[in-house]
Formats: sequence, C-alpha cells, structure tokens
Amino acid sequence: MTDYGHDLLFGTFTTPTVQPARQAVDLAVVADRAGLDLVTFQDHPYQPRFLDTWTLLSYVAARTERVHLSANVLNLPLRPPAVTARSAASLDLLSGGRFELGLGAGAFWDAIEAMGGRRLSPGQAITALEEAIQIIREVWAAEKPGGVRVDGEYYQVNGAKRGPAPAHDVNVWIGAYKPRMLRLVGRVADGWLPSLPYFQGGPADLVAMNERIDEAAAAAGREPTQIRRLLNISGEFAPTGRSLLNGPPEQWAEDLAGLTLEYGVSAFILMADDPATIELFAAEVAPATRQLVAEERARAGR
Repeated sequence: MTDYGHDLLFGTFTTPTVQPARQAVDLAVVADRAGLDLVTFQDHPYQPRFLDTWTLLSYVAARTERVHLSANVLNLPLRPPAVTARSAASLDLLSGGRFELGLGAGAFWDAIEAMGGRRLSPGQAITALEEAIQIIREVWAAEKPGGVRVDGEYYQVNGAKRGPAPAHDVNVWIGAYKPRMLRLVGRVADGWLPSLPYFQGGPADLVAMNERIDEAAAAAGREPTQIRRLLNISGEFAPTGRSLLNGPPEQWAEDLAGLTLEYGVSAFILMADDPATIELFAAEVAPATRQLVAEERARAGR
C-alpha cells in the first residue's frame, strides 16, 4: 500500500465553454458553497469555444470566498513564464492566498503554432517546462537579492525584477504521464495532476508512475511525501454499483478511499459540468471518503 499521508482534497474540473458564458462561473460558485476545496478549468487558448482560462480564474476568484483555484493545466507554450509568475502571484494576493499553479508542457502543437507559439518536440517541451518552473519560482522569491537570471535553452530572463511574492506558497502541479515528465515531477513539482480516464491499465498504472516520481524525488534529495498526488476523475452516480466510480455515493467513497490508501492519491477532482452532481459529490462522497481513510489510518497507526 502507498499512502503518502496528506489530508484529502476534493474539487471540480470544469469545461470553460463560451456558451453559456456564465456556466463555468456558476459551477464554481456551487462548488464553493458546497464546501469543496478546489475549482479547476481546462486551458486551451487556441480553442475559440472556450473562455480564456486566466480571465475566468480571475473572475471566479472575485465571485467565490474560500475555494482554491487552478488551471487544469495551464498551457505553458502560449504563456511566458515570467509573466505567468507575476499573474499567479497577483491572483493569489487578490484572492487571499487561494491560487495554485497547474502547468502542462503542451500537446496540441498545430494549434499552438497557429496561435504564434513555438513548436517543440516532446523532449524539448519538457526541458522548456523545467526552465519555466525555475523562472517562476525565482520571480516569486522577492526577498532574494538581485534580478532573475536564467539562461535556458528555451527561456531566457536577464535581470528581471523579482516579485511580487504570492500571499501563500503557491503549489506547482504538473500534468504528466510519460517517464521523463514523471521524473520532472519528482525533481521540482509540488504535485502530480493526471486524469484517470487516460490510464490504459486503470488505477494500477499509478503504481509504476508513483515509483518513477518517488525515485526522482529521492535522487534530488527530496522526500516523496512532499509531492501530492492529485487525480482528475469521472464517473456516474447510479442506484447500484456497476464498476469503479459507477454506482451510489457510498461506493464512490469506498473507491476513492481505496485510491488513497492503495495508490497514494490525496486530491480528487471531479470532471463534471452539472450542479447536482457537484453537490452530491461534496455532500456525500467527500465526507464519507475522509471518514473511511481516517478510520483505516487510525487502525494502521499512521
């Protein structure tokens, strides 16, 4: 069993469609009022059917009170890292410390290139992402002397002024699946943010992926427990259980508790655009999962 011991978080993953324009905002308000921990949105700046995610996050921050916000995940190739760092810090300050930074290396390169971005190979994109994270953290380090200087292969910053510092230690979560990206998570990230539907082997794929992250973390002198394992999930509420995350709320709680205790997942982000589903997830699944995990941890003396 692999339980990294983090407190459990529950959130939503919403599609930021232009029509109806306020749907994503209204769903975030539902999640906030229902007591969920996170609201997250896809980021596809080249997609005209979607609202701009950064603008949406800012608007949602003003409409909510306690829930944390993140892109799931931010399209780095179309967002310069030094500007992203200042934007993130600004939104964290304005929201009272409620912003987290989900990042992706990029995937849809034809669309990225059509928007004026640079086409990169998968290996190049990973190197660029690591350089970007270094720049972002250096910009946030407002107390350090001197300007930010990073002479990377894909990003160069030559004496940029530091700051502002965020209101809290903003977490950097990386969406990743392949071995080299998983090693990057282990070296430099605060969290790993994949989607369960993309796992060809189902939850069992988490075993090998966690091992790669843990090995890279240890090689970098980090404790693997420093890295939170988040997971985008989808499913269906039904009167009787049929399969993983396809059944009544009590089965969902058992399924999610198993993913925590067996595979170390400690944040579940529901892919849903329906208010009733979000409310049911918050009211019944989240508390029941927390109770099951707490009871098993107590029994095991963790």
